[in-house]
This record gives sequence, structure tokens and C-alpha cells, in this order.
Amino acid sequence: MALIDRFFARAVERGELTVIHADGTRRSFGAPDSQLRPVTIRFGAGAAAAILRDPSLGAAEAYMNGRLTIEQGDILDLLMLMTGNNRWEDATAALDPTPFRRFLNGVAHRIGRYNMAQKAKRNVAHHYDLSRRLYDLFLDADRQYSCAYYTDPGDVLEQAQLDKKAHIVAKLAIQPGMRVLDIGCGWGGMALYIHEKTGAEVVGVTLSEEQLKIARERAAERGVHGKVRFELIDYRQVTGQFDRIVSVGMFEHVGTPQYRTFFRKVRELLTPEGVMLLHTIGRAGAPGVTDAFTLKYIFPGGYIPALSEIAQGYEGLRMFPTDVEVLRLHFAYTLKAWYDRTVAAKDEIVALYDERFFRMWTFYLAGSYVAFVHGGLVNYQLQLSRSRTALPITRDYMVEAEAALREADAPARLFA
Repeated sequence: MALIDRFFARAVERGELTVIHADGTRRSFGAPDSQLRPVTIRFGAGAAAAILRDPSLGAAEAYMNGRLTIEQGDILDLLMLMTGNNRWEDATAALDPTPFRRFLNGVAHRIGRYNMAQKAKRNVAHHYDLSRRLYDLFLDADRQYSCAYYTDPGDVLEQAQLDKKAHIVAKLAIQPGMRVLDIGCGWGGMALYIHEKTGAEVVGVTLSEEQLKIARERAAERGVHGKVRFELIDYRQVTGQFDRIVSVGMFEHVGTPQYRTFFRKVRELLTPEGVMLLHTIGRAGAPGVTDAFTLKYIFPGGYIPALSEIAQGYEGLRMFPTDVEVLRLHFAYTLKAWYDRTVAAKDEIVALYDERFFRMWTFYLAGSYVAFVHGGLVNYQLQLSRSRTALPITRDYMVEAEAALREADAPARLFA
């Protein structure tokens, strides 16, 4: 029995996996399972050895380069099958890389996590300065590139992203006349929503030149340029005082050695009664390392923190943690919508880039999806304040404000 067959025999008990080797031999693993679709894969030369060295990166690169092809099912079905047999809560290790590869991955992680200012802009550009058309094809019209908020798993993406903005703005208790800072403002959707719903003045900062261009275009189209301003600047260089700070989907790029710097800067920028909300992907368990595929192809310098690491960033800075919420499956629903739209737009994405890029992007989205369905990832929303009295003492105000925002959004929701 080939080594790769022994690997699959150990890794696949539920669901049916058929492997066609480069020499034409065929092996089957597992047993029928109604929750996991049958998958058939074919190996080209060198694919099996690459997967044995590092299951995640090896499989990704073999798939991207056409040395691993899927003859029954698709890449999402394959990753669901493999991770469904190796769920995070079951503490199995069949999909872990070899000890030597783990050592190398750890070294790469320690080097990459030092996300100093001069490197941060380059890391951001690697991902966010891709063609604007690519993001048009799989995001909602507001270009929300972060976890949506599903009040019902059956909601369409547009509604869930609209509800996400309402959920966050309600928590911040923004009042007219306040100044708000959006750290990592993306294409400007959250900043524009905040101003529209509250009248607050908003400053959004990003390190992506492509995002900045689009955000400024959108502000000009809405005639709010004087009230909603976007800047190409590192958060470490921001000055002034803000009543509220929001950061959605940016903290994953900060780097653990910079967490203290991040929260110290947040405290410096907040007024004495100021409140901030941090929305980030997080690990449900202990600190870890970024997988090699993500570091190499998707988010260089990126890292998903454990809750303990986030807490260490603000401990001792005299800020009150006023609310913590854990969103478990919301990003899974979001990613599935992004994946489905990406697959539907295959021809256009291949025309924009090439077949290899399309396979890389679908592997990224599918891999992210299974990390929330079977892996140890969640989303955290943490609220912090310099004042113990800046917010009501119960969460009732959030529910009331969110209901009012969703009612005001109702006409837009009809078209979602």
C-alpha cells in the first residue's frame, strides 16, 4: 500500500473518497455518509508526495497546478470530506503536516508576524489591490469583505451584510455630532453607512490604493465628501480625537507583536468617553500559526488571533472590555455565498487572470469555509471603552437600536 493510501485510510472514515493514482490504480476509502458528498480525485506526477509532506499546502498547490484534478464533486466537496473526518473539536491530527514541516511553518510564521509599517502596505496590496472587477463578481454591491450577520441562515448575502452594519452601529451607540474613525475601512461601505444612519463625521483609513480610490469615488457620488473622508495612511500615523472607533476585518493583518501598539494607539485616539468595536476572525482555542498556503498566496503577514492574545494586547491600558460576542457560523454562511458566486463567475475570472488563479481563489474560499464549519475559527466582536459609564449597563440599548436601524433599512432589504 502506498504511503498516501495509508494516509487516506487513517484520515477518511466517513464519506466516500476514490483516488486514482498517476499509474492508473484506483483505491477507495471511507463509507457512505449522507452529510458528505462522494469525491473522486486523480493524481498527476508528484502530487501524492507533496500532500504527504504538507497536506494543506501540498494539496493546494497540486490543485492549483493541475496535478490534482477532481472528477466527481468539486474542491469544496473534497475539503468538506477531509475536514469532516478531522473536526477541530475532535482533536484529531491526520491533516497536520510533518514535524519538520511544522517547524518550518513556525519559523515562517514568526518572521511574517512582525508586520512593521513599511511591510504592512505591501502585504495589504498583495490581496486588496487586485482587480476591482474580481470583487464585484463575488461580494455584495456594498463590497463588504468581512463576515456578514445572518439573523436567518436563509438570508441572501446582501441582507446579511446590511444587517451586519446595523448590528455593529447599534453596539457603538453613535450620536449626531460624534467623530468616528474606521480603521481598515475597505471600500468605504461601513463609513458611509455610519454617516447615513447617524449623521456622524467619519474618517476611514486604509493601506490599499485601490480601496481608497473606490471609497473616495463613492463618497463623491453621495455628496458627503466633507463629512466622510478617506485617507491612505497607517493607523499608527493617525492623529486627533474620536468619540468612536470601529475596525472590521483589519486586525488579522496587524501581527501579534503589534497588538500592544494597536490598542495603545486606539486608547490615544479615543476621547475620555470614547468607545471602540473590534470585529475580527479569531481562534476558538489556543494561539497557533498561519497555514503555509494562506501566508504564501493569500494574506502574507496575516494571522488569526486567539482571544487570549487579543486580551493581552489591551490588558493594563485602562480600557474597559464592555462587551464580547462570538459569531460561530456567520462567516461560514458568508463564505459559502462568496464561493458560490465565484464558481458562477468562473469564465470571467479566468479571463481576468487565468485558470490557476481561479483554482487558487476557490481553494482559498472553500478552505476558509470549512475552517468555520469543521475547524476552530469563529468571529469575535469586542467592545472597549475608556469610560465605565459611556454606555448603558445592559445590552438592551443594542437590541433597540438595531431594531430601529433594520426597520429603517427595510426598503433596501426588499431588494436584497
